[in-house]
Amino acid sequence: MDEASAAERFQLKRFIKDLSRYRGRHTELVSVYVPTGYELVKIIQHLSQEQGTASNIKDATTRKNVVDALERMVQHLRLFKQTPPKGLAVFSGNVSEREGGQDIKVWSLEPPIPLNTRLYRCDKTFVLDLLEQMLETKSIYGLIVMDRREGNLALLKGRQLIPLVKKKSNVPGKHRAGGQSAHRFEQLRENAAKDFYNRLGELVKEQFFGKPEIKGILVGGPGPTKYTFIEGNFIPTEVKQKIIAVRDLSYTGEFGLEELLDKSQDALANEEVGREKALMNRFFKFLATQMGMVSYGKDAVMRLLKLGAVETLLLSEALDDATLEEFEEEAKKMGTTVELISTETREGVQLRDLGKIGAILRYETR
Repeated sequence: MDEASAAERFQLKRFIKDLSRYRGRHTELVSVYVPTGYELVKIIQHLSQEQGTASNIKDATTRKNVVDALERMVQHLRLFKQTPPKGLAVFSGNVSEREGGQDIKVWSLEPPIPLNTRLYRCDKTFVLDLLEQMLETKSIYGLIVMDRREGNLALLKGRQLIPLVKKKSNVPGKHRAGGQSAHRFEQLRENAAKDFYNRLGELVKEQFFGKPEIKGILVGGPGPTKYTFIEGNFIPTEVKQKIIAVRDLSYTGEFGLEELLDKSQDALANEEVGREKALMNRFFKFLATQMGMVSYGKDAVMRLLKLGAVETLLLSEALDDATLEEFEEEAKKMGTTVELISTETREGVQLRDLGKIGAILRYETR
């Protein structure tokens, strides 16, 4: 399923934020969506017809604003030889803040995900909901972390780890009370464990069964318990078939969920969280073993960026727009790769706390 990358989502979010500020005094802001593969000449013909229709608008100011917005949009569309591969979203209208003034502007964007909808609308605001839907994360994974003492279920949505359920077991410890035979005690432990697996299996079914949006399931935990749980008759076949990785862990609970993500980077390599963790782990490895290969902090990184020493620029999404634009512009001049890092992962939080800006360098510096 198509999904925007972190950088594409950030650019799209900024575009939407910019356009959502504008309000028309009447229904005079024009929004047009051109689906992938649709002929631009047909869109231009349609807009020309709408200019004729708009000439019937009674209010003279509104009529002029709509006709002029459509004209600017037609002129803009004529600059394109054909519809871009993923379609085109175009917006035009009078954005003058002065009563009775006119400032017709036009914007266009090739979206990060192919457009399948054709739309033309005049309204008091630009129609942005189709673009907003592209910001929604579509890659969702289920996580199961467990041993005989407890089980934790969570969702990985994009780069956000969302805890769902925590279940404690009633399995007795390994030391039996006085008067109990070893056999009897072990039988009690096995029965309690089986009861726990059944109850945890019900929770897994409740959270993960019959949910096609979940692309895969990661399972982990200390010891062999996880295999007993997976291979036994405790969870539905549909859920078992979605298991893409089983990992040995040192922890359960929240630490276990984080550890499971860290140890499943191969399975998540094509997902944003996997890429982000791998990138940030490379940065922190250099920081610990070869400090001359990395830098962090606004002033230090900008100095190295201007020298052309930065291979990969790491920018936290917690930065303000002005700073992001400043660093992106400088990186563009130097052919530096820019990576936007969320604050939804443990590594992203560490970057935020280091000053929100980091760099992996092309060569070692002193």
